[in-house]
Amino acid sequence: MNILVTGGCGFIGSNFIRFCLDDPQFKQSTLINLDKLTYAGNPANLADKETSEQYYFVQADIADIDTVSKILTEHEIDLIINFAAESHVDRSIDSPEPFFQTNTIGTLRLLETTLHYWKTLSSSKKDQFRFLHVSTDEVYGTLQKGDPPFTEKTPFAPNSPYSASKASSDHLVRAYFHTYGLPVVTTNCSNNYGPYQFPEKLIPLMILNSLEGKPLPIYGDGQNIRDWLYVKDHCKAIWLVAKKGNIGETYNIGGKCERTNLQIVYMICDTLDRKSPTESGKSYKDQIQFVKDRPGHDFRYAIDCRKIKETLDWTPEETFESGIEKTIDWYLSHLDWCKDITENNYQRQRLGIS
Repeated sequence: MNILVTGGCGFIGSNFIRFCLDDPQFKQSTLINLDKLTYAGNPANLADKETSEQYYFVQADIADIDTVSKILTEHEIDLIINFAAESHVDRSIDSPEPFFQTNTIGTLRLLETTLHYWKTLSSSKKDQFRFLHVSTDEVYGTLQKGDPPFTEKTPFAPNSPYSASKASSDHLVRAYFHTYGLPVVTTNCSNNYGPYQFPEKLIPLMILNSLEGKPLPIYGDGQNIRDWLYVKDHCKAIWLVAKKGNIGETYNIGGKCERTNLQIVYMICDTLDRKSPTESGKSYKDQIQFVKDRPGHDFRYAIDCRKIKETLDWTPEETFESGIEKTIDWYLSHLDWCKDITENNYQRQRLGIS
């Protein structure tokens, strides 16, 4: 199987490529990583895989029809997994347009290019081909305490420019299945965490700010709730959906680990107090600062993932406790990677700036 991964230098995309390259079942596969390398796309995430004969990197935009078409044809792609997205809510509030350019227009052009390619395939190749679109639980809006978790049938109610742009892309994917017959599947996941996550996101930000003696900013009263999914569990679920999921359907992927933001930060502080204590002997909790809440801040997300469990026999392997332990260990042993991110060295290298 030849696989095109879009956004493969980002957090989840790079973890998925690693999952494939490290698993013997993919030893006959070719993986093409197409990434525009915006601020969150870091080639260092896959630097140790660059010599693999299975792996090819192409720097390009998913909206670049000519380049995508060439990749599909030359590498005889059997599966596209679309991770490419702008994904940080705060950035979408400050500057919405790039989110719609990438997440909506980019997905539209990727679908259109894919459709033209798919139409050229033989009947057997058409039947085997899949386009898997990776989306988010944020398209469903927000929940209150006691509300049942999101299911695949929950109506869309996006509340931020980011989630609105992703909801738009989900609708486009659905339309290309129902209108043109393109064999698509969609996954909507809860909050991911784990190795190689960009440091602006909650968990890596709290880890690195703790170690650097900086404030640990928490929106509002810290009681907003998220369902947390370890990224390697997510990668395994994506592969199962790509391989066995029913075309035209959606699969929700959750970690079954609902926690408040304050609980998350407390757990990170407690773990760092044990693994990397401060010189003063004080707890990292002393660095916590509550800050003005984010505009339109969704209160709670929760995923009902019974469908993927019952139809594809997937459940997350990591509890939040085991996953956060592995995540903190990874960041503690990859501080150079973190420093390159925070000092923007990886972008300077890409742009040829010394």
